[in-house]
Amino acid sequence: MWTLIILVLLAVFVAYVQFAPSDPNRWHKDVTGEQNADFAGGALRIVEVELADLDRVIRESGGRVLAGSVEDGLITYISRTRIVGFPDYTTVQRRGPQLAIYGRLRFGKSDLSVNRKRIEGWISKL
Repeated sequence: MWTLIILVLLAVFVAYVQFAPSDPNRWHKDVTGEQNADFAGGALRIVEVELADLDRVIRESGGRVLAGSVEDGLITYISRTRIVGFPDYTTVQRRGPQLAIYGRLRFGKSDLSVNRKRIEGWISKL
């Protein structure tokens, strides 16, 4: 009986993670920070690449646009982890010749460096 209860609770949790709505007003904001940094729940990178090129790489890797556009110079993407599908939010903002790329988790306190690795993977493809 306990096994069934645990499985049902796990299924409810996974369903919530998969289908919880993403509010652009909460996640689509200017990137703060002026230098590369790593956090328990995310990472910030400042790079000199073209926004349109990075946008292509992010979309090809499965990132979905939550809000913004290349023309706006500010885009927020949702990327999901492979196993459970936890949503991570990455905001990219044009700052003159540079881009600020800020990836962070939605659930929990630590992303186990997933956002840092994801961002650095995108950058390496450019």
